[in-house]
Amino acid sequence: MLTIAIQNKGRLNEDTVALMADAGITASASHRKLISEASGFPLHVLYLRDDDIPQAVAMGVADIGIVGLNEVLEKEQDVDVRMKLGFGACRLSLAVPKSAEYTDIRWFEGKRVATSYPVILRNYFSENGIHAFVHEIAGSVEVAPAVGMADAIFDIVSSGGTLIQNGLVEEETVIRSEAVLIAHPHLDAEKEEEIGKLMFRFRSIIESKGMKYVLMNLPKQRIDEAVALLPGMKSPTVMPLADKEWVSLHVVLHENDLWDKIEQLKNIGAADILVLALENVIR
Repeated sequence: MLTIAIQNKGRLNEDTVALMADAGITASASHRKLISEASGFPLHVLYLRDDDIPQAVAMGVADIGIVGLNEVLEKEQDVDVRMKLGFGACRLSLAVPKSAEYTDIRWFEGKRVATSYPVILRNYFSENGIHAFVHEIAGSVEVAPAVGMADAIFDIVSSGGTLIQNGLVEEETVIRSEAVLIAHPHLDAEKEEEIGKLMFRFRSIIESKGMKYVLMNLPKQRIDEAVALLPGMKSPTVMPLADKEWVSLHVVLHENDLWDKIEQLKNIGAADILVLALENVIR
């Protein structure tokens, strides 16, 4: 049986529990528990602070974990990143007071920069030949310039609203992060097989996001034109109708392409178009 470490509370916890539920795995969302047994898959769930998850996986306390890529990079633990999970997106950026005369990254030379991610920041400055003073702060990083603790900050940015509220301007994006599945690098074959099964479920859910199942009736003589427009996952499905001059065409489309394709299909005679939600894609 696998043990998975997940965040004990917060948005990442909620998104992780939701992903597991979509994969047919029921786990408690309560942050009051330390460990619980899931149903629907042979899995123990260990609830930890996000910054403790990489170490727990590296030590073998948990076989796998779900955590932000930013925490993996910051903790520099010996873990394997197995897959990106498509939620928890954010970026780690350098921000300066809007009154600063910022030109380029050389502006940070000799400056004091407050952050909760000193390892990532020091590595970034080192890679770019910048000598700055990295001041580690546990919380409320964005207020550091206003109270005179730092000249700039390096922190997580989602919408950017918090920066604006504190008179800061985002200038350099250092990394883009999202939730990832990590694993202990030296697991036995049995556990690797179970991880493969779990990743198969997760991948089918991730790949189905934003996808729509589209059905339509189409004049038989326009099939070639429709197929050229709709390559589908391999190719569209074409089925005969009682009216021999018409066919039923089925295809999976990404929602970003949906309305453009529907307009093109209508222009070649498609009618009675149905658009259905797609729960999972099993490849």
